[in-house]
Amino acid sequence: MNVHEILFEEFNYQSLATQILAASISKNHIAPAYLFTGPKGVGQKEIAFRFLEGILTHCSSNFSQRNLRNRIKSGNHPDFFQIEPTYLYQGKLINQSIHKNENHKSHAIAQIRLEQIKSLKEFLNKKPIEGALSMVLLEDVEALNESASNALLKTLEEPINGLLILISSRPEKLLTTIKSRCQIIPFKPLNSTLLKKHLNEYTVKESLLNHERELLVISNGSPDLLKKILTNLEEIPDEIWSNIKSPPKEPLGALELAKSITDNLSPESQILLIDWMQQYYWEKEFDAKRIKRLEKLKIQLKSYINQRIAWEIALLEIIIY
Repeated sequence: MNVHEILFEEFNYQSLATQILAASISKNHIAPAYLFTGPKGVGQKEIAFRFLEGILTHCSSNFSQRNLRNRIKSGNHPDFFQIEPTYLYQGKLINQSIHKNENHKSHAIAQIRLEQIKSLKEFLNKKPIEGALSMVLLEDVEALNESASNALLKTLEEPINGLLILISSRPEKLLTTIKSRCQIIPFKPLNSTLLKKHLNEYTVKESLLNHERELLVISNGSPDLLKKILTNLEEIPDEIWSNIKSPPKEPLGALELAKSITDNLSPESQILLIDWMQQYYWEKEFDAKRIKRLEKLKIQLKSYINQRIAWEIALLEIIIY
């Protein structure tokens, strides 16, 4: 069996990405930094783990070591360091995965921070323990704040005895100089047939049952994003759904809806709701002005302005349209 078959056999839906990575291992041409692009959750993280496994074993007689794979995935390998966006909670940084699992309530947006990049540099300055190089995986790297982004760029500019894998579903948000120092590995969105199989695995709330098309479109070919959308949208009260599908005609109703949305929904849920609204209104009315106004609202919410005021102004303007 060749490298591709051993490491990436079940990822046939990402053949281009896996063939590039398998060739890098076979030819021992490993770049210092890679950028895995494409919709979130279409195999980038799992394939990154397989790639690191292949580099460590490098076609030895023990090429596919299940224990090695598990150690990398669980973060128990001494030469592996992983970074994901964090929330600042009670003065401490909490990884977004832990934050989600422990159901912390926060109106902030997760970021990769300067402290995390400093920890990365300290890790890279140490000599690898088991292998020939240190390995770093940065998830959702588009969440870098400005200072962290500049610090990462400096790290990429310096010679290092390590390998960095950056994963991003929004590479356009990264500094051009960061992207120019990485080998880009493109990942494809899942086609509608594959994505629909994931949708059928979930019990969908009645208020969403008749909106399969909108759900598939805004999921952008990503099963992870589809799951996140369903989880967030299903928590939205029926009263809000009713007012979203048939927006208030009077200013007072718009103001009450804005209050209800911001009182009941997290920032992430608000953004996903706007994505759904844009697709729904487009399918229903082909209303480009409304779509553009909602896009402006989404940008405003990501800029940490007062959420309720942003919603009030947007909904009032939608009524005027």
